[in-house]
Amino acid sequence: MTAAALLLVVGAAVLHAGWNALAKRGGDPVVFLWCVGVVASLLYAPIALAVLWPDGVRLAAVPFVLGTVVLHAAYFFTLGRAYGAGDLSLVYPIARGLGVALVPLAALALFDERLSPLGSFGVVLVAAGIFFLHWRPGAWSRAAVGGSGTGWALATGVLIAAYSLLDKAGVARISPLAYIWLMEVGSCVLLTPVALAKRDVMRREWRVNRATIAAAAVMSPTAYLLVLFAFQLSKTGYVVAAREMSIVLSAIIGSVWMKEGALGRRLAGAGVVLAGVVCVALAR
Repeated sequence: MTAAALLLVVGAAVLHAGWNALAKRGGDPVVFLWCVGVVASLLYAPIALAVLWPDGVRLAAVPFVLGTVVLHAAYFFTLGRAYGAGDLSLVYPIARGLGVALVPLAALALFDERLSPLGSFGVVLVAAGIFFLHWRPGAWSRAAVGGSGTGWALATGVLIAAYSLLDKAGVARISPLAYIWLMEVGSCVLLTPVALAKRDVMRREWRVNRATIAAAAVMSPTAYLLVLFAFQLSKTGYVVAAREMSIVLSAIIGSVWMKEGALGRRLAGAGVVLAGVVCVALAR
């Protein structure tokens, strides 16, 4: 990996862990993420519309845009619910690690793409890391899983895998800038009824956290754009592996800055998840 690509990926990892930490600190994470999407849609509209203006949206891209809108709306909802119930240092490693690990499994089922021994070992490491993050007596009971946000985090991981597979094909049919913007706009529209059902919460969220919302609205799309630029400079597997250093960053941010505790256990669990993600990303 070139130095330029590494710098881009490190920046993306920091931004991604950062905006997730801001979402976790929101009064209502689901409403917070909806506000972030609205602001991001407005901020990036001029650039996206300039890209779309010459040719518009190709018909071949429409199913992928609609699909990613639905999946991302569900993703923002489950992620918000996970942060509302659980710690950042637990939710983030589970969701991100599981999402990456499920992609090759889904590719096996859908496209008959066989996992290499290294890839298979990586999936096992991710599962082991997720288990280790929660290892204590009674941690995997139904009540504990629901109360800690683990169930929502697992659902988020499934959605990450689903939209990753879809987006890989989607960006081949439309500019990534336009694709991201249409996804933001569409997912906000779908989540609007959820936000409007909490009008008082929405007004309070904006009044108290408007600066944080604006920061997250810049950080979230920018993190993904940095990854897209890194893809142009280095191999996809290396970029995917390196960007997931955000898993370890989330464990540190949650345990230290948010005072969630259990730094050693959560850092070790996040490290195992990261090792598994690296194996999956670098597998051939």
